Amino acid sequence: QVQLVESGGGLVQAGGSLRLSCAASGRTFSSGTMGWFRQAPGKEREFVAAIRLNGGNTYYADSVKGRFTISRDNAKNTVYLQMNSLKPADTAVYYCATAPSLALGPPASATRYNYWGQGTQVTVSS
Repeated sequence: QVQLVESGGGLVQAGGSLRLSCAASGRTFSSGTMGWFRQAPGKEREFVAAIRLNGGNTYYADSVKGRFTISRDNAKNTVYLQMNSLKPADTAVYYCATAPSLALGPPASATRYNYWGQGTQVTVSS
């Protein structure tokens, strides 16, 4: 059984930084894709960033490009999301998700991912 546990969320002022972590268990961490999505109140879940575990290619939503960085530590089975220059519009519950290597669809597509964490709240105050 795959389990994903997010941590690192919290309250931060605009312009500040947070680093989210997603620890995975029950899956091979050498292939497939790990992604971060977020959902703000009253809005649909949206793609934030993704990383291919084999090769390290990264993908970002335009809204976070240049401010957020996704990375992974295969030895720790952990994916990180470094978030800098945070804005109030970044306030949301952040979820990590995992997709197998043969999953269909682009990395930004939520349907690609078959396991999800419970989410961690990020609140950015103005």
